Amino acid sequence: MPASASPTPPAPLVILPGLICDSRMFGETLAAFPESRVMDGFYGGADRIEAMADHVLERMPARAALLGHSMGARVALEIIRKAPDRVERLALVDTGVHPVKPGEQEGRYRLRDLGRAQGMAALVAQWLPPMMGDAAARDDALMARLTTMCVSAGLVVFEAQIEALLYRPALDALLPAIGCPTAAIVGDQDRWSPVAQHEAIAAAIPGARLHVVPDAGHMLPAEAPDAFNRIVAQWLTMPAADQPGD
Repeated sequence: MPASASPTPPAPLVILPGLICDSRMFGETLAAFPESRVMDGFYGGADRIEAMADHVLERMPARAALLGHSMGARVALEIIRKAPDRVERLALVDTGVHPVKPGEQEGRYRLRDLGRAQGMAALVAQWLPPMMGDAAARDDALMARLTTMCVSAGLVVFEAQIEALLYRPALDALLPAIGCPTAAIVGDQDRWSPVAQHEAIAAAIPGARLHVVPDAGHMLPAEAPDAFNRIVAQWLTMPAADQPGD
């Protein structure tokens, strides 16, 4: 009798960071999933989401479980658009799929101008605290760690990445076509990318699951790593059979 085929090994976990973030956002996740990898390097300095996706595609494995946080989720979606066969499963964390909102450009440029006038530390001091959940904002050690991460990204990276966000591609037509196991994950105190946005994302993607983490804000992977990692573990074992049409 012919030998039975060996099961296909799971695709490695690849994490795409958000605006002025790097692997320091995901330290506990990297420890919990030792085979995972964060795409550090700020997408090679790219100032468009499409170019960020190309940068990742050149460096990621042939097939991956793709987790994008904030801006990184938009990069992950652009990878799905460009090369859906490269993505085994998709996690969209603390993000949105809407076009540029009224006043968004002015707000981002005010932060840019603050950084130009007073330096990156002043920019981060204004930008970071509203991103945090209530408990995390009072955690001095966590705030210091994330502040150091964001300041070290530098103003050139911040400027490139806000341009990418302000010229982001439309996503409405893409979401219903996504066919891989997908999770939308958000902290219930995320004021920048609120729960309602993730409800809409989960509703638009066939078979997507919504996960809301209590008492966490926009920086969920660092704010509530244990809860976040439990959801990631569930997502990594979510069978493709859960998807409609399989």
